[in-house]
Amino acid sequence: MRTQLRIPAALAAAALALTGLTACGGSSSGASDDAKDGKVKIMVGGLDKVIYLPARLTQQLGYFKAEGLDVTLLTEPAGVQATTSLISGDVQGVVGFYDHTLDLQAKGKQVESVVQLAQTPGEVEVVSNKAAGELTSPKDFKGKKLGVTGLGSSTDFLTKYLAVKNGVKTEEFTPVAVGAGQTFLSALEQGSIQGGMTTDPTVAQVVNKKIGKVLVDMRTPEGSKEALGGLYPSSSLYMNTDWVNSHKDTVQKLANAFVKTLKWMSAHTPEEIAAKMPADYAQGGKELYAQAIKDTLPMFTKDGVMPADGPDTVQRVLKAFNPNLKNASLDLTKTYTTEFVKK
Repeated sequence: MRTQLRIPAALAAAALALTGLTACGGSSSGASDDAKDGKVKIMVGGLDKVIYLPARLTQQLGYFKAEGLDVTLLTEPAGVQATTSLISGDVQGVVGFYDHTLDLQAKGKQVESVVQLAQTPGEVEVVSNKAAGELTSPKDFKGKKLGVTGLGSSTDFLTKYLAVKNGVKTEEFTPVAVGAGQTFLSALEQGSIQGGMTTDPTVAQVVNKKIGKVLVDMRTPEGSKEALGGLYPSSSLYMNTDWVNSHKDTVQKLANAFVKTLKWMSAHTPEEIAAKMPADYAQGGKELYAQAIKDTLPMFTKDGVMPADGPDTVQRVLKAFNPNLKNASLDLTKTYTTEFVKK
């Protein structure tokens, strides 16, 4: 029986302290034995986020099982914590943002996207109604407290890029880790943040509850190109390269299952997709959840293949603000593979 588990943030923080995400760490060899009988653990950077919907949907549709896999989906509120679980060997894969593979390569870790689920971030910068008069674009980030899921997460990366692109230095505003869902909504409502970056279904709730509005929308290819200068591949299944190379059969089965799901999604309505998901994912109600899926659907690929110019856009965005990457020489061809999805 496949299960959904939650790793407490404190444990994730402890794991982060232990691994340090430095170049001296080892591989995930300790977790490799699990795959012998088709058992795979995948950490998701927020199972109920629409940007990571294909992970749970693949399980709900029975596609993992059809491939002979016994997949356990675990959840973390932020992608950076999910990455920590992969590096420490607690899980075999992560459904999270592709940009972490570049960040990790600069730190001496070789991780690659094996299924590219999305071609845009699916992220939205929202502003609270109280601050809407003084925060009208990223040019106004200076002096503001801006919500992100976690420090070092992809929402943190993208917020910093929008700031730098618009003439605001990263030290001139304060990123605040507020997670997503209710914790994000509360922070926005109480004024502990003036704006922040989040995804659906949180975005739909912000607008529906009239506590804020959309400032920058990166859910569509057009929105991604306007904000970031190109397609920005985000949600992906990424894994340690050593593990991928030694478990090609298992990785192929995972790719088969995910690509089936992407094709299924492209042929069904938001309402039909919502109906397949667990009822508690629709916290704002069924209609609002279906709307959240509809607004986010343009971000997903239909075949799991990396967009041709995507890695270059991600590298350019990260190098704009990240001192670790600014002068690093990255081999983008090692940050993803299309071997499995093309089969």
